[in-house]
Amino acid sequence: DDKEAVRWYRKAADQGIAKAQHNLGVMYRKGEGVIEDDKEAARWWRIAAEQGNAYAQYGLGLMYQLGEGVIKDDKEAAKWYRKAANQGDAAAQYNLGVMYQLGEGVIADKKKAVRWYRKAADQGIAYAQYNLGVMYHNGEGVLQDNKKAYMWYNIARANGNDTADDNIKSITRRMTTDEISEAQDMAERCLASNYRDC
Repeated sequence: DDKEAVRWYRKAADQGIAKAQHNLGVMYRKGEGVIEDDKEAARWWRIAAEQGNAYAQYGLGLMYQLGEGVIKDDKEAAKWYRKAANQGDAAAQYNLGVMYQLGEGVIADKKKAVRWYRKAADQGIAYAQYNLGVMYHNGEGVLQDNKKAYMWYNIARANGNDTADDNIKSITRRMTTDEISEAQDMAERCLASNYRDC
């Protein structure tokens, strides 16, 4: 019963329990057990985020990036994403990578984008793996490297990112058969090691 869940979350949230504050924010965001209210979701997420709850920090960052429940503010979004990313939140790491790549809310910095994409990619985020492929493909923030680009595209595809197929076709036109084989081996090794040997 969602209404009952909200009642208990509110009791715990009022006692300062960050996880309950985050969960109450989720209920308001989704309109479960309460009328959907992004402003109220943001309010509860801010309270939890200020206590260090990474999920709330990510959620608040997303709300600032989208301008939902708060005034759109990319700098504020990046601030909250960074807090969550530093605690290992993979989605926040990915979003922070995008912000650095595009210069949204932060000064554009391709090297930092690569760093955050790599952290998210190492946690299995296919979009981050794909974006790493793009960065290696184009030599943005890293030295251009067709084998590494192919490897990350291949890993992204293995994790469900079908967009990588077109990029794999494009990059293989610039690679020898041996290079493709080596890149495939690199991808298999990376996956088999759970991203420790990439």
